[in-house]
Amino acid sequence: MKPLLLLSSILLGIVAARQLCAQEATPNLTVRALTGIYTGQQSPDYPDVREFRNIPYAEPPVGKLRWKPPVPLRPSGEHHFSYRFPPSCPQYLTSKLSLWNSNITDFSIPTGDQSHHAGEMAQTTAEDCLSLAIWTPINTTSHDKLPVGLFIPGGSFRGGGLDAPYHIPAGWVNRSQSHIMVTMNYRTNIFGFPNAAGLEDQNLGILDQRLALEWVYANVEAFGGDRDRITVWGHSAGGVSADVLNFAYHDDPLAAGFFLMSGAAVRTFAQGDDALQNNFTYVAKELGCDFPDNPEAEVECMRQVPVSLISNFVGHYGDDRKKPSLFFRPTVDNKVIFKNYTHRAERGLLSRAPALLTDTSNEQSSLIAYPVDNLIAGPNKTDVDKGTLDDFICPAFNSSNVRAMNNLTTYRYQYAGNYSNLTPFSWMGAYHGADLPMIFGSYNISGGATDRQRQAAEIMQDYVLAFLGDPESGLRKLGYLPSNSESGGDGPMVRFSGDVIIQNISSVDVDIACLGKGLYDSDPTR
Repeated sequence: MKPLLLLSSILLGIVAARQLCAQEATPNLTVRALTGIYTGQQSPDYPDVREFRNIPYAEPPVGKLRWKPPVPLRPSGEHHFSYRFPPSCPQYLTSKLSLWNSNITDFSIPTGDQSHHAGEMAQTTAEDCLSLAIWTPINTTSHDKLPVGLFIPGGSFRGGGLDAPYHIPAGWVNRSQSHIMVTMNYRTNIFGFPNAAGLEDQNLGILDQRLALEWVYANVEAFGGDRDRITVWGHSAGGVSADVLNFAYHDDPLAAGFFLMSGAAVRTFAQGDDALQNNFTYVAKELGCDFPDNPEAEVECMRQVPVSLISNFVGHYGDDRKKPSLFFRPTVDNKVIFKNYTHRAERGLLSRAPALLTDTSNEQSSLIAYPVDNLIAGPNKTDVDKGTLDDFICPAFNSSNVRAMNNLTTYRYQYAGNYSNLTPFSWMGAYHGADLPMIFGSYNISGGATDRQRQAAEIMQDYVLAFLGDPESGLRKLGYLPSNSESGGDGPMVRFSGDVIIQNISSVDVDIACLGKGLYDSDPTR
């Protein structure tokens, strides 16, 4: 070969090699799923994370589909650019002050230019809201088969959404590079749990969650996930929901594990007269849909009322503290919500999937009436402890017992950390939700994190990641044993705190007050 031709061949080879390297270095931001082709983006904050911010999993529940079970999307080859988070489902921003809308607003959905206590329907919400978001390592392909966390946000079944700042898991995915996170929206309040006489299905928000799980099961492998390693994970009302799914679809859970974070199904749900089915009729009558003897016509009429009128009417009624209270929450229908979960557990009617069951040590401090007149001293400690026990610790204890009854693998942790950048008042302690930003890696979005806090967050992340990767044995391989407590037994448990970041404790240390033996300690690290 002549020198000139040889040089040209070498230069062409170098150019081709550089182009190939550039192609390999460019992340694949487009994924073909069954319901469409979705182009995501490189995270603006974490360049090693790929995010798809808005992927619908159901037809918009509008018009004739309002108050209907979610309708699956048909297969499609349509191309979508998934750059912007979807609107959250319709919800009202109460005018009543609370820690959540005054001091710890990063747990709440963004509100645009509205105040967090605007006293109106949030302008960032809409009925066309049944979407989910996905975060993956930047170069993940369909061959990687990574474990998947499917997160159900909380919000007392009144609100919430996937894009609350503390609900963004990009920081954790960026650090691990070995798992995928998915977060969903679902209908809440009167739109998700209408309890209307003219409807066959009342717990529509739960049906939304199940359909989102079915979508993820069918499509997540295209994004690099492993459909056989999906952990359904919820916080607060989301934790209750995750466990409801665990019981309701026990013979086909589609989940390898359940992470029940400050919420579980073993509790009493409203039913019969306590469900206040006349609430829907009251709202309908006040909004011009007065059909006292025709519940189907009542619903038909209400489907024509603008969403904001309905949301604002229900919200203003609550803000004005009118009686009787309007109640739009999950209710017993014996289809997805049941009367007695202990009895169902005795019959083995829950899935065999392992569970991680958790609480914070001072849950009720952020849920009790806002102590606006004395924010320095805080609320009555006895009342806080009672609420923490009644609503969180003892339901978790009872859930652990019914799982032990069925010889199901159950891991437990208690979070007792208290970091100033997450906790505006020292009396809040390890409040309801305080562990969530630690695990999601969003704990430093407003700054102020210490090296000790970062170390604690990473240890917690690794603990949860071990469960996601192998719900049955992942934590056992790290030396953490499942709880074996039944009827007050003494089982292993993990405690996360600021002083000793992680330690093995006895579950009796936390549960003993549920047995009527001693007082509850909401600050066990003192």
